[in-house]
Order: sequence, then structure tokens, then C-alpha cells
Amino acid sequence: MFLAFILTVAAACFSLMIVGGGFYEVLVVDPSWPKRPDLIQPDRGGISRKRFWISFHTACELSVISALVAAWPAPGVRWWLWVALISHAVARIWSFFDFIPKALAFERAEPSSITEAAAREWTRRSVFRLPLELLTCGASITAITRLTRIC
Repeated sequence: MFLAFILTVAAACFSLMIVGGGFYEVLVVDPSWPKRPDLIQPDRGGISRKRFWISFHTACELSVISALVAAWPAPGVRWWLWVALISHAVARIWSFFDFIPKALAFERAEPSSITEAAAREWTRRSVFRLPLELLTCGASITAITRLTRIC
């Protein structure tokens, strides 16, 4: 169970980083970029969000799946890791089909062609992914507490 513990701690750490990145976007980036689209356009000197999101989401997914495999014999832990995996998967699938294509379009578009209304609509809807990632994080942390009782 020591390996399961280490992998679950890694999953919780990565999910905490994702939540932190989400709060950063919601509180710092999203209020500003609808008026200045170049802020999210790496080709124009803006931030590259994909560097952060791709690496941390991948690390989170791999660590949650690995922790789930390692903790499979412990049903109380396994259940919480399933919750973490499913909530994260829902957020990722939703992002993949809805948010990412629109974000990439915003990044590639001519800044003058992006309406502030369209950008604000994207940022308003984007906020709703955060509760799913908070659930992922909470479930991972709960799995850690369950593992500490076993180890």
C-alpha cells in the first residue's frame, strides 16, 4: 500500500496544482483578456496556457490511474479514486469538445476580430469547470486519509 499512498499523494498534488491554475485563470487572466485578446495569444507575446494545462492534466490523469491500480485491493480508497478519475474525466471531456477548440480559436484569431462579448461568454462558462476539479482534488485528498488508516 506504500506505492498506492505515494501515487495518491502525487494525484492530490497535481490536482491541487490544477485547481490553483484554474483559480489563477479565473481571478487573474479571465478578467483581463476579453479586452486584450493578445494576452492569451502566445504568437503575440501573450501567455501560453497549453504549456501548463497539458503537462499537469496528463500528470494528474496518469497518477490517478496509477494510484487506482495500486490501491485496487482497498475498496474505501478505490471508491474515492474512482470519484477523482471520473470528475477529472468529465472536466477534460467537456474541455476537449467545448472549451479547448474555442480557446485555440481565440489564440489564433486576429485580436480585432474577437468580440468582448464572445470572450466574456467563454470566461463565464469556463468557471464551471472549477467545481469538477475541486471534486477531483477533494476525492484525492480523501483517498489519502483513507490510505493513512490502512498503512
